[in-house]
Amino acid sequence: MTTLSAKDTLDVAVKAIDSKKANQIDALDMTSVSLVADYFVIADAASGRQVQAIVREVKDQIEAAGGQVRAIEGMDAAQWVLMDLGDVIVHIFDTEHRDFYHIERLWYDAEPVDLSDLLVAD
Repeated sequence: MTTLSAKDTLDVAVKAIDSKKANQIDALDMTSVSLVADYFVIADAASGRQVQAIVREVKDQIEAAGGQVRAIEGMDAAQWVLMDLGDVIVHIFDTEHRDFYHIERLWYDAEPVDLSDLLVAD
């Protein structure tokens, strides 16, 4: 099995999330603030069904690229789904729960990652 670098995993995940038209995709460089992961990716979707579609697409694309999905939590409720991709943790929320939890504020000292080269312009 091919192992993806943290940056490659980030790139594949962000492109997969974007391909399913997620709202507001953000990534944080966690290397200086946490030992849990190198990157956090945070995005939201309008409905639970769209959240699930995004998660399935990320899983499919990571595995197709030779990466591994270690765990997926919250898929049934689809309000906040956490995906453990090893060095990358992906958080996909429905819009209401993203606004409520606003986890970006918990990691205010993490550097944002410029995703402009990965996202398709609308």
